Amino acid sequence: DVQLVESGGGLVRPGGSLRLACAASGFRRDDYAIAWFRQAPGKEREVIACILNSGRMTYYIDSLKGRFTISTDNAKGTVYLQMNGLKHEDTAVYYCNIYGPPFYPWGQGTQVTVSS
Repeated sequence: DVQLVESGGGLVRPGGSLRLACAASGFRRDDYAIAWFRQAPGKEREVIACILNSGRMTYYIDSLKGRFTISTDNAKGTVYLQMNGLKHEDTAVYYCNIYGPPFYPWGQGTQVTVSS
């Protein structure tokens, strides 16, 4: 069965950092690009970063360039999102999935709250 398990969220002050992890299993990761998404309160879920499993190609939405870094540890089957310089507007539930549509079933996500 496909499993996507996100972890690493928490409460952080503006300017702080967090590293999210996505443990992906149950499918051939080489066949897909893996993406991080987020859903802020009252907003739709949006893709924010994407990586081809080889790690050779990455994509970020413009507002995150220079602050967030997506990476992969193929041996561990884990995709990371290093988030630096966090801002209030980064508050959201963060999810990982293949870069769809279609998508695999969504995990529970991990809550990131940026607050002073």
